[in-house]
Amino acid sequence: MSASSPIAPPAAPPSATSASVAAEPLPVARADRVPLLLVPLLAMAALPLVGSGSTWLTLTVAGLAMGMMIFVMASGLSLVFGLMDVMNFAHGAFITVGAYVAATVLLPLAGWTEAADPWRNTMAVLAAALGAALVVAVLGLAFERIIVRPVYGDHLKQILVTMGGLIVAEQLIHVVWGPDMIPLPKPTTYRGSLTLGDAAVEKYRLIAVAAGLVVFFAMTAVLNRTRLGLLIRAGVEDREMVEALGYRIGHVFVGVFVAGAALAGLGGTMWALYQETVKATMGAELMILIFIVIIVGGLGSVAGCFLAALLVGLTANYVGFVAPKAALFSNIGLMVLVLLWRPAGLWPAARR
Repeated sequence: MSASSPIAPPAAPPSATSASVAAEPLPVARADRVPLLLVPLLAMAALPLVGSGSTWLTLTVAGLAMGMMIFVMASGLSLVFGLMDVMNFAHGAFITVGAYVAATVLLPLAGWTEAADPWRNTMAVLAAALGAALVVAVLGLAFERIIVRPVYGDHLKQILVTMGGLIVAEQLIHVVWGPDMIPLPKPTTYRGSLTLGDAAVEKYRLIAVAAGLVVFFAMTAVLNRTRLGLLIRAGVEDREMVEALGYRIGHVFVGVFVAGAALAGLGGTMWALYQETVKATMGAELMILIFIVIIVGGLGSVAGCFLAALLVGLTANYVGFVAPKAALFSNIGLMVLVLLWRPAGLWPAARR
């Protein structure tokens, strides 16, 4: 070899290369925060269309309250549909039964609900909500065992048997509670409005917003911060592996179904007090809005369901005020626009 030939540098030892690779940080998935901007953007876009600031505030609070109540009713079905792959069209019956149970509890407590005492009013409403949730949870357990369990994995049969269950439940409601609507007035201290500047905001709508936030944060904490939530999410990803570790994931999923039914009963109580009447078809009439919320939000996503419910409530109130004739189609249009933008929904569980 000649003296002018270049000398190759010594190769780095394998250990140094391995150390440098190990020192590189793992890639972190970027959080998708774009859907969070939709609610404030919708509210700001509606302000110049409404014109009056006080009217806009009233409509906004009304839309948020409506969205919170729809979220409570839809969140359980979103989990059942997205996590268990069960299409339960009888969810509306759970809502209706919850409303009737709440009326059965509240009407005998007229002395408490008619008193000008917020403590007694609240205790009566909590008793009605708890009774509705418990009764509907038991009903949901029986429904899962008898009707849903034989048709796991078959969507066509699920649609047929759950629709049949909804029809039978409505007829049984007529047998138990009668065919007439039941008036259910709000407790005394829940009636009336609060004045915020020039805007009048109903007290019950503020209470509904607070109750919806409590349910949302409780569900988020359970699913993301507890061992039970970890088992639910792991069972969806790989059921065989979770069962191989000794967990009975089937029992966990039954618990999810029962919890979804209980939330429907709670939502039925809130909606019945909002409407101040209870009728056998109220749950079936809400199912269209509930399915729109589930599809727009993304299957199995509590956060997506929450955002979609707020968008649906605000859209219905804004469009109903600005263009009443278009109100019936506003939420269908919202769903079409969202699915054209994100076919999997705003915030599907897989993306998060």
